Amino acid sequence: MSEERHPTDADKLAVAAEQARIGLAEGGIPIGAALFDGEGRLLGAGRNRRVQHGDASVHGETDAFRAAGRQRSYRDTTMATTLSPCWYCSGLIRQFGIGRVIVGDDVNFTGGQDWVAEHGAHVAVLNDPDLIAMMAEFIAGHLALWNEDIGED
Repeated sequence: MSEERHPTDADKLAVAAEQARIGLAEGGIPIGAALFDGEGRLLGAGRNRRVQHGDASVHGETDAFRAAGRQRSYRDTTMATTLSPCWYCSGLIRQFGIGRVIVGDDVNFTGGQDWVAEHGAHVAVLNDPDLIAMMAEFIAGHLALWNEDIGED
């Protein structure tokens, strides 16, 4: 009888990173996310599609959350996100009581991750060098779009 392998934080972040790369290839902002249940099963994955959909509410975390569908509870779930969640996405995490957040990059942007942690979610920051480099390059080349995404003038 073989023992099932539970995905590591790096495995979960890799799912979100793939979404970020897809979003970048589509001409969007390279932020991806994935929501996992307590056993490590993928519930839903998504990416920032603000540009693709012309909809300011489609951030990576919200796209993954929507893809996961209704859950009875989110307390045992983990949200993996390639970039520290903005205040909008931090509100989603807090509102639904997502229990754990894996952050791939808080160097280029630090949103509400400390606030999320203060309200009970466990936050693990991995600061993946490839994700940091991808986001830094995107910001440098698309500053106006980046500022629009984070609500800056």
